[in-house]
Amino acid sequence: MSYGIKAYKSVGVKNDLAVADPHRVIQLLMQGSLENMALAKGAIERKDFVVKSKSVSKAMTIIAALQNSLDMAAGGEVSENLWSLYDFMVNHLMQASRESSIAKIDDVMEIMLKIKSAWDQISVADREKGFALLAEKNGQANLATA
Repeated sequence: MSYGIKAYKSVGVKNDLAVADPHRVIQLLMQGSLENMALAKGAIERKDFVVKSKSVSKAMTIIAALQNSLDMAAGGEVSENLWSLYDFMVNHLMQASRESSIAKIDDVMEIMLKIKSAWDQISVADREKGFALLAEKNGQANLATA
């Protein structure tokens, strides 16, 4: 049963990513980091250090992907602040993994939840403006209408 649920969720996420706009992709990445941090916390409680390491590593990889997706030229101070937060989060997760610290994972989850909450509140109109700017930057007019 557990395998079936995992397979279903995996296919669901892959399908969601295949048709997702850039805003939704970021939402999915943030959610994936939170899910992996939750898995790491459970693994620490069970003293399952293999799962802890894998889950923390996945969360760190996702956060690094979020960091690398920032448009530093266009994002200005907001991008700089997010870059610093993501950097802090990755470093804090490394410490959490070394120390098997649920509290440090909770710290990172709290930050990610605040970032995700703000991201989720971006209006459809503002998303469309962002897509149009991205399309213009990339020379792809069709992205703005996707």
